[in-house]
Amino acid sequence: MTLDRATLECAAALIRGGGLVAFPTETVYGLGANAFDAAAVARIFTVKGRPRQSPLIVHVDSIEMARALVLEWPEPADRLARRYWPGPLTLVLPKRPSIPDIVTAGLATVGLRVPSHPLALALIRAAGVPIAGPSANLFTQLSPTTAEHVRLSLGNAVDLVLDGGPATVGIESTVLSLVGPEPVLLRPGVIPLPEIESLIGLVRVAESAGVPPGSGAHASPGMHPQHYLPRTPLLLLAAADPPPAGRGEWLRLGREMPPEPAAYAAMLYAALHRLDAQGLDWIAVERPPDLPKWAGVLDRLTRAASR
Repeated sequence: MTLDRATLECAAALIRGGGLVAFPTETVYGLGANAFDAAAVARIFTVKGRPRQSPLIVHVDSIEMARALVLEWPEPADRLARRYWPGPLTLVLPKRPSIPDIVTAGLATVGLRVPSHPLALALIRAAGVPIAGPSANLFTQLSPTTAEHVRLSLGNAVDLVLDGGPATVGIESTVLSLVGPEPVLLRPGVIPLPEIESLIGLVRVAESAGVPPGSGAHASPGMHPQHYLPRTPLLLLAAADPPPAGRGEWLRLGREMPPEPAAYAAMLYAALHRLDAQGLDWIAVERPPDLPKWAGVLDRLTRAASR
């Protein structure tokens, strides 16, 4: 889907002027602000109800823009960026002072990625600035994969919503820290860890239990124990488990949901949004396999079921 030039220029002007623009990426829709504008970024936290200890990912249009925002660009970063950018990989690196502390929860590091959605790239280029952009929804709620999901969650709190069609990846990016003596996987996504390790060697996996409130800055977005929550209670069950009492729906692997992880991820949030609108007592999801290629999906479902 393409935008007319006038709409794109309007969106870019809003970003440069301190406004908030919801924009499509291949992962989920983002709530974007000029990453150099601390006041605009503060609006993101207010609109989402997001705690300020949860850092934001900064979207850039190229490796060159990314390198201009960091103090170091190690060889593993270059190898990963050239393999996966544009795409659903966020790299955490030491930041330059040009990135305000509010973007990074006061940390000396920043998460950067180049999205692959053409409208996201066009917006960054038209605005001429990097765009801070967490998911365009209320904090801890289901992430949006369509423009309509954004409107239902945030209403008129956003200055403009760009409609780029459904997200094709469907869950948030893999987040990998390259700060310190060893790479650390902070958040799994659709890129399997063994694939990353084949490029840069052994990667340590951060604890996945989540960061409790009030415990200081988080190393990455998506580290709260409860996240990606539908309003309807979500149950993560084995295939043989009996259904609970009340009115609900199952999402079963290989039936309602695809048996392949990338296709499953692309459908997951849309399926949960659809069921969440039906006033059910519960949504049951069959637990996917505990394998590296399913790690991103399993992480999202585990957090969504942790109420």
